[in-house]
Amino acid sequence: MDSSELSAINEEDDELLQTPEDLEAQKATPPTSQPAEYTVSTSKKLTYLGLYFLLNLGVTLSNKALLRSASFPWLLTFSHTFSTSIGCTILLATGQLKLSKLSLRENLTLVAFSSLFTLNIAISNVSLALVSVPFHQVMRSTCPVVTILIYRLMYSRTYSTQTYISMIPLIIGVGLATFGDYYFTLAGFLLTLLGVFLASVKTVATNRLMTGSLKLSAMEVLFRMSPLAAIQCLFYAAGSGEITKLQASASGGIFTTGLLCSIGVNATMAFGLNLVSFQANKVAGALTMSVCGNVKQTLTILLGIVLFDVVIAPLNGLGMLVAVAGAAYYSKVELDRKKAASTT
Repeated sequence: MDSSELSAINEEDDELLQTPEDLEAQKATPPTSQPAEYTVSTSKKLTYLGLYFLLNLGVTLSNKALLRSASFPWLLTFSHTFSTSIGCTILLATGQLKLSKLSLRENLTLVAFSSLFTLNIAISNVSLALVSVPFHQVMRSTCPVVTILIYRLMYSRTYSTQTYISMIPLIIGVGLATFGDYYFTLAGFLLTLLGVFLASVKTVATNRLMTGSLKLSAMEVLFRMSPLAAIQCLFYAAGSGEITKLQASASGGIFTTGLLCSIGVNATMAFGLNLVSFQANKVAGALTMSVCGNVKQTLTILLGIVLFDVVIAPLNGLGMLVAVAGAAYYSKVELDRKKAASTT
């Protein structure tokens, strides 16, 4: 989660991305096997992606408003993961969610995934303090390319020349749309680069948990991951001093009824976003979700222009058009590839 617009991790990443069952499946399955996302109807993909964009923008705006009133980013992320845990528990109690029987190794994989989830947020937050926002956004726009590299190296998946070409306007477009004061330290650059890698690994790992050997539902992944992520967020909040600040702010009467209601609405929307985001990843694929991340940056700028009278330069406007054009071209390439796969 972007919650909109928040160790031994290398070994954990490897475990998330490729299990022994995946290796056996690769040996038994020809390299030309059809990716799971090409078996899903286009209308279903568009429905989930549309809901993803709406909820993502809604949560982003809500997050910005809450953080202006109470700057506790880790506790805000805790509220998101905690509400997701509660929501999934309600779904389980009402019979909407059925749990699979998992081995110790598979449960450890989910623990590693929850650690990846919170570490990704932590690295992003730390790197933002060492680089300018425009530089951070440009670096993050390369996530689709890193996602392609992960699939090629770990799963031997191939892509057409057109797919690679579509990445160019997507990245250049975001770069132009967010063009501004580019500033970074060496440590900031390296941490931002690590954040790009972790974000891409998280997106691929999310997809593999639902389409790989485990084949878990989006609700089950969230049910098993959210409590662990919530606990980890509390540790981060304590380590960063947010809990101490929260106690001081609470005694100062900062938490009015209106603010508490806003937090409740925000947490509920975050649960909906998490559910839709995971399901969209399952039906549309990790690469498409990475591309959507670039489009979301453009839509966020557009929303800022409409709602907050943000003034942009002509170069920024051109970048938005280029990014949207790149996304449209990528969509056409994917549709053509799906048609070709269905006829073979």
